[in-house]
Amino acid sequence: MTTNTIAATSENESKDIAFTMLKLGATSYGGPAIMGIMQGELQERRRWVSKERFLEGLAVANMVPGATATQLGIFLAYARGGWWAGLLGGLCFVLPAFIIMLALTVGYAVLGVTPLARSALYGLGPVVIGLFAIALYRLGKSAASTVPEAIIGLAAAAALATTRLGIIAILMLAGCAGLLWFYRGTSASRVRMVTGLVVIAVVSTVWWISTSASSSTDGGWTPDPNSLLDLGLYFLKVGAFTIGGGLTMIAFIQDQVVGQFGWLTAREFIDGLALGQLTPGPVLMIAAYVGYKLAGVAGAAVAATAAFLPSFVIMLAILPTLDRVRQMTWVKAVMKGMAPAVIGVLAVSLIRLAPAAIPDPLTLAVLIGTIVAAMVLRVGPFKLMFGGAVVGVLRSQLPLGVLTRHF
Repeated sequence: MTTNTIAATSENESKDIAFTMLKLGATSYGGPAIMGIMQGELQERRRWVSKERFLEGLAVANMVPGATATQLGIFLAYARGGWWAGLLGGLCFVLPAFIIMLALTVGYAVLGVTPLARSALYGLGPVVIGLFAIALYRLGKSAASTVPEAIIGLAAAAALATTRLGIIAILMLAGCAGLLWFYRGTSASRVRMVTGLVVIAVVSTVWWISTSASSSTDGGWTPDPNSLLDLGLYFLKVGAFTIGGGLTMIAFIQDQVVGQFGWLTAREFIDGLALGQLTPGPVLMIAAYVGYKLAGVAGAAVAATAAFLPSFVIMLAILPTLDRVRQMTWVKAVMKGMAPAVIGVLAVSLIRLAPAAIPDPLTLAVLIGTIVAAMVLRVGPFKLMFGGAVVGVLRSQLPLGVLTRHF
């Protein structure tokens, strides 16, 4: 292969990554459900990674602080084309959400959230839940194909649903279980003992950090809302120290900017959440809304950049190392334990999201239609989301909308 051919291939690959991630960032709704859309589009359809590698990415993204969907996007782009591809893919995934959120925020300042947009969101909800469920089903078949793997997955789901263990602690314990169950290399006893001690120490440390962060991550410091530097530092700390994904970050931001700092009223923050639901891409983009309310366009840019910067730094720093160690026997055993735990954790997220997205018989019908169309007719996720939005709008315009409101 000539140098020109290699350069052309690299350029085409970069264009493919950029276009695909821009498309995902501009059309993917549903917070955690975005990971299901990524599975359908990037793993199932485009074959960027195998199911096993996708599960590795889910495990890594859920274990580190930051915006989980963004980190998964960085992981998948990295797996497709290397370090620069990971950076490019992550930027292309986040950029549409920032532009759309900024436009909606400016429009909200003038017009408020329109009924048409709320109707489209109504129809999108059951579609993203359906895509999320399909992704879990497909990945679960690979991740929990044996009895030990299924036990780990069920235990992880039960732990998240019934205990105060966080996601990172659950995944670490699942990795330890994988080491105990699946590792068959030399010095197995020594590796298991040392890894068990390390996991216990790390889980204890993470538990302490999480508890401290949930009560007082700001360490008594009250940032000045009129200072772009203070605004950036605040959202940098949110992105760097909050574990649990965008939804956890939103809960923390609400507690601080409304309850502690008084930057926004409760009504203003709720309106920001509504705009976040209308914005595709990562839910953490509400940072741009808060930044705009405090300091205009510059505030939106600073807040969004600071909130997402740790996700890029963390993922792009650890992925080269992960590539080097992932072929080791003991690492494979750890990842084999984490894979079904990720499915169990995400299943709990799906169950928690479902009631809000499926409030009536019409949305239930859309959910069923989504599953049938995707699995039987092989309709792509973007067409399904567009169809769901159309159903939502029609529901508000036709007599059918009156009927469904009486259920």
